[in-house]
Amino acid sequence: MTLPSVPDTFHWTLETWGAALRCRPFGEAAHHLFTTRQLELPASLSWEQLGPALGVASDRFVTLNQVHGCRVIAVHRGFDEASLTALQVNRPDADAIISDDQSVGLVVRAADCVPLLIADRRRGAVGAVHAGWRGTAARVASAAVHALEREFGSRPDDLMAVIGPAIGACCYEVGSDVVDAFAAAGHERHLIDRWFLSPPADRRLRLDVPGANRDQLILAGVPEEQIYVAGLCTAMHLDVLTSYRAERERAGRIAGVVRASAVPS
Repeated sequence: MTLPSVPDTFHWTLETWGAALRCRPFGEAAHHLFTTRQLELPASLSWEQLGPALGVASDRFVTLNQVHGCRVIAVHRGFDEASLTALQVNRPDADAIISDDQSVGLVVRAADCVPLLIADRRRGAVGAVHAGWRGTAARVASAAVHALEREFGSRPDDLMAVIGPAIGACCYEVGSDVVDAFAAAGHERHLIDRWFLSPPADRRLRLDVPGANRDQLILAGVPEEQIYVAGLCTAMHLDVLTSYRAERERAGRIAGVVRASAVPS
C-alpha cells in the first residue's frame, strides 16, 4: 500500500493497526488522528488498538448515533462513570460531540462525509464533528463552534480545526435537490455557487463538502489560517480510505478521533 501525498501540515504515522493521519499544527493543541481502512470499524478491538495512540483507556471512547443533523453533545470534565457508561450504551442521536475531559476520546465515523476536529488552544476543550451534505446544510460545524463557546467559554479566534479525508468535489456528483436543500436552509447564493461546481466540460453538479465546512468555520469566527484541510478524496484512494459512493454496502468506516489536552499554563 502506497500512502498518498499530503500537505506539509499533515503527516502519516505508523500505529499498531497500520497508518494514521495527523495534522502537525493541530497536534500542538490536541491529541488526535484519522484512521485508515486498516483499522476495522466498528469492531470490539478497535478501542483497544486506538487507546495507546491517543492516551485513552479503551473504555473511555465516546461515539454517536450519527443522523446527519446539527445536534451537539457535551461531555464535561468530571462526567461521572454512570453517565459516561449510559452515553456509551445509548449513543445519542447527534453529529458533533465536545469535551474538556482529558480522559475521554471523542470519535466520529465517516465513509465520504467530513470528519472534522476542533481544539481550543487556550481552554483545552475539543470537538469532533461528522458532516455529510445534510449536516453541512444544517451548519453542524458552526453549531459545534457555538457549543464550545456556550459550554466551555471558548473564543472562536482561539480555535483550530482540521478537516480529514472526505469525498472531494472531483467525485461527489449531486442533484439539484441538494442545491435546493442548501437554499432552503438559508445559505447565501454566493456561497451555494462557491460550493456547487459545474465544470464547463461536465454540466453535472459536484459538491465541495470539505470546502463548505471550511467556509462555515470561517463564518463562525475561526481564523482561516487556523483551519487545516487534508485534501484527500476518499473515493480516489480506496486502498487507504473508504468510500460509500464507490463501495456502497461494502464500505467500511474511517474515524476522526480527538481528546482534550492540558490547558496551557
